[in-house]
Amino acid sequence: MSLQKRNFIIIWISNLLVAGTMTMIMPFLSLYIETLGHFSEGYVQKWSGLIFGATFISAFIMSPIWGRIADKYGYKPILIINAIGLAISILLMGYVENVWQFFFLRLAMGVVTGFIPTSIAFISTQTEKKEAGKTLGTLQMGSVSGSLFGPIVGGLLADAFGFQYTFFITSTSVLLAGIIIFFGVKEVRATVSKKARQIYSRRQVLGGIFKHRLLINVMLITSLIQIGNFSIQPLLSLYVADLTHDVTQVTFLAGLTFSAAGLGNILFARFWGRLGDHIGYEKVLFILLGLAVIFMIPQAWVTALWQLILLRLVYGTVLGGLIPITTALIRREAPVTVQGEVMGYNTSFRFFGNIIGPLIGGFVSGIFSISAVFYVTAALFFIAWIILYVVDKKPLQDLDDIIKGKS
Repeated sequence: MSLQKRNFIIIWISNLLVAGTMTMIMPFLSLYIETLGHFSEGYVQKWSGLIFGATFISAFIMSPIWGRIADKYGYKPILIINAIGLAISILLMGYVENVWQFFFLRLAMGVVTGFIPTSIAFISTQTEKKEAGKTLGTLQMGSVSGSLFGPIVGGLLADAFGFQYTFFITSTSVLLAGIIIFFGVKEVRATVSKKARQIYSRRQVLGGIFKHRLLINVMLITSLIQIGNFSIQPLLSLYVADLTHDVTQVTFLAGLTFSAAGLGNILFARFWGRLGDHIGYEKVLFILLGLAVIFMIPQAWVTALWQLILLRLVYGTVLGGLIPITTALIRREAPVTVQGEVMGYNTSFRFFGNIIGPLIGGFVSGIFSISAVFYVTAALFFIAWIILYVVDKKPLQDLDDIIKGKS
């Protein structure tokens, strides 16, 4: 077995563990907040958004820093640090006594959040550009496979043993992923000639990204995708509770609803990536954003839980291609000497969406209703579709030339 294939398998398994266990706590996030005091529904919805998004505030700041370190020292140390930090912070979450402690602990966790985006960036640097879509799509199947079963298992554990036990299981599994990477992954750095190995300042790289039409707009689209996805996720368990009369199994049913999108995701992630390799990433992304608009709106009209689960399944088939395709586009345009840092900025844009999404979801649902959040999400996907349509009409640019001031 080649080293590249072995690394891929290990990272795939690690993503399966981390995504599966991290999503175990997602279905009951708002329900866990309710156990910390006697709060109104509006209060719980507001804090669900704030606590959900808190992690991504510090992660937004740290991602380019980790990316720059990766360009110099490699991705493996960062993955191990992330795993250990995540394991500790998640364990402590099971012992919080009020919402403020929960909030600040999630905020601190953001410093080491980014295990899955970092692993995607790592595999991306080890993959030829012509196969980036297929490889990243296959890699996403690992994290989504975990996301598929994590919410269901988390819901069952929370119902059977309580929230604290679920936090402990999550922490242990994330730590196990870090151990697997420590002993199993061997990182081979890309060979770069002395002439090409030029160290650019953060200001130069960031300035180059903002001048590169495709890169900056794909990163903006990435943010809009994340805003759309994360605006509804913290509220989904409350939405499920409104659609069912079986209050004893709300966490399990919420987990089942989460997993429906994951199933659609895993079925089509590799397909979209491979299609992007053949016909072009821009074309596939254009199709996916259009379908996302179409499949999002009906979720606001459901009157029964089975309808929501079915629509989440269909929506998941589209979601499976969005992250691999946008990442493959970034991989294609970023020079190897600054690839980690560019990927880090892309991750920051993702985390920015993760921050804003829950806030928008909480704000819209608090003023109108949870159903209204689906309309807002569809509008964001449509805006992303328009941005891509306009940018695709412009000629391509070379990031390396922009940084060097040649264009």
